[in-house]
Formats: sequence, C-alpha cells, structure tokens
Amino acid sequence: MARANRHRIPGCIWHITHRFHKKEFLLKFAHDRHRFVGWLREARPRFSMQILNYTVTSNHVHLLVKDNDEAKSIAPAIQLVAGRVGQEYNQRKHRKGAFWEDRYHATAIESGEQLRRCLVYIDLNMVRAGAVHHPAEWAFGGYHEIQGNRRRNTLLALDALAEATETDGPDGLAKAHRDWVEEILASDKGSREEIWTKSVAVGSEPFVRKIQEKLGARGIGRSVVASEDAYMHREATETYGADLDPKNRVIAPNNCCF
Repeated sequence: MARANRHRIPGCIWHITHRFHKKEFLLKFAHDRHRFVGWLREARPRFSMQILNYTVTSNHVHLLVKDNDEAKSIAPAIQLVAGRVGQEYNQRKHRKGAFWEDRYHATAIESGEQLRRCLVYIDLNMVRAGAVHHPAEWAFGGYHEIQGNRRRNTLLALDALAEATETDGPDGLAKAHRDWVEEILASDKGSREEIWTKSVAVGSEPFVRKIQEKLGARGIGRSVVASEDAYMHREATETYGADLDPKNRVIAPNNCCF
C-alpha cells in the first residue's frame, strides 16, 4: 500500500491531515490538545510557515498551511510538532510505540472558491463527528480566531487567509466566513468528503494540471478527475485513513518523528 502523499511544491496552500496510530483517541483530553497547539505556535515562526486554519480532534488533526515559497517550511515544521507531541505524550503516559499512523497526507488547494470550501470543511470536523452542533463550541480550531474572538496566543495568518479567500481583510473575512459556515450547516452538504483527504490537488482544471506537471514523474499514474464543482488530482491508491496490515504495521515506529 502506498504511503501518504508528501509532495513538496513551493508557493502552494496545503490541507494536511494526520491520524494517530491505529486511529486511537490519544488526544481525548484538553491538556494534550493544548500541547499540540502550543507546538504549532512554536513551529510557525521557526520555519516561516503560515497557518490559515486548523482543527485538533481526539484522533487526528487538520491543518491548512502555506509555505514560505521555498518548499522547505512545512515538512520540518510538521516533523517538529508531531515529534514533540508524540514524545511528550509517551513519556507522560509511560507509553511505548508509534504515536502517528504513518506520515501525514497533504493536498494542494487552489485559492478562491475551493479554499473557502476546504476552510469550512475543516471548521465543521467536530460537527460531522457529532461532538458539537456548531464549530464555535469547539475550542481547538481556528474558527474563533477567524471570527475575531481570540486576541491572545493567536496562530492564524489572517491577512494571508483573507487574500487567499478573496475577501476584504480580516473583518470582511470574518463576516464571509460566518456566512459560509451557516450556509453549510443549514444544508445537507456537511458530510465527509474524500476530495479533501485523498487527493493530491483540488481546484480548477488549469490549477490541477499545473500541479500534475510540477510533480513530473510522480504525477504519472494519477488521474485528473472532474467532480461536481472542482477538479482533483487523485492518488493512485488509498492512503490517508487506511490501517497498515499486520505485515507492514511493524515499520510504523520508523515512520514517526521523535
């Protein structure tokens, strides 16, 4: 089975998804989720990574990030966060073994309409899980910061997010973002969509073709598929969210950063 996608293309916005080992609920306590957010705050300035949104759940995380145009900021930043969180947790719980299930999956997202959809998809993660009725009820995500309700210990690059979503600054972003969320909550479009977690790229056909071209030989064997309102560059085989079989599970510790 193929490993999770970690392509490095400079200047892209990436939706990153990362599950814990065997889908365990390792961050079921608020203290542990706070530690993940804390290490995100540490990694952001160290690697010049712009965080546009995030959600930390009990058994996986979502990040929406933009690199520093050198394609060298995201991988070491995630390596630091994942490694420190796993190391701290295992030491505190006297636990041994892998903390993360394989490595993270990254999907390139085109700015504009598709980015707005992905932004709301991340916000509604815990609503889909049935843990809350509204993203405002979940503290471990970017919703409150986008809405201007969090002034201290902030994480998000709101100016960059406003530009990428084609809204008028942080204030215009907050209003538009609130409308996007309420629109999805009032519809039946809030279900899980594999387009955001199993694709190499999502956007218009020119954008997706451009990503495919930049991948070179790595883009061969992956198809460009038209969905209802977007194009996506699909992975050749299933990756994110899949369990390793018993034969391959023994290598999981080698895929984790400590």
